[in-house]
Amino acid sequence: MEGTPPFADNWALFLDIDGTLLEIAATPQAVHTARADTHLIAALYEKTDGALALVSGRSLAKIDELFHPLRLPAAGQHGVERRDARGKVYRPAFSADVLGRASQHIADFAARHAGLVFEHKGYSMALHYRLAPRLAGAAHAVVREAARTVGSGVEVQAGKMVAELKLAGHDKGRAIEAFMKERPFAGRLPVFLGDDLTDEDGFRVVQRLGGLAIKIGAGQTVAPWRLPNPAAARAWLGEWLRHSA
Repeated sequence: MEGTPPFADNWALFLDIDGTLLEIAATPQAVHTARADTHLIAALYEKTDGALALVSGRSLAKIDELFHPLRLPAAGQHGVERRDARGKVYRPAFSADVLGRASQHIADFAARHAGLVFEHKGYSMALHYRLAPRLAGAAHAVVREAARTVGSGVEVQAGKMVAELKLAGHDKGRAIEAFMKERPFAGRLPVFLGDDLTDEDGFRVVQRLGGLAIKIGAGQTVAPWRLPNPAAARAWLGEWLRHSA
């Protein structure tokens, strides 16, 4: 349905970044936060008594760069790495060799095709084709091929104009579930805003926990609520701040 749920004061906020809080740019490096965006997130973090986490496909390091000087609870690389409210970081143990062959295979392919952008995040990698949409099929095929060279332990993740390869067994839903077992999130109502296929796992988890799932933008989703774009999402979050003041 269109629209948003009624406001309540006991929310734990989980917020995707690209396409949700911030407008999507031609490349990940072209995305920047305005001072007002950082101030909004800081105000939300204070209002929830710290029960706010950024849940993104970006790495924790890139999340921190975007929202500097804030250093918030966050899940990076679709839940593969996670930083809790105390600042403790959880990352899976793995050998860099596991992704090495796949990384080189995808990077070489991107170098041969103008418009493709390869991004290695550490525990995952992405092949962006927003600048070359005609190569969508080829991009997904080369990422699937790279995954087969690695074998077990990795999986392919589709997203908006991107094909990704990441360590298996992690997703945004599992990250949100882990946060909800910890202070200051525990006992609150989880609210997750996201825009992409990678956010659907999070939508399912927050609804199973009795919380609220809000889809940003168009497209099929399990989320019952919807806002049209990141500007509307920021405005709605600002309204919640004023309601809760």
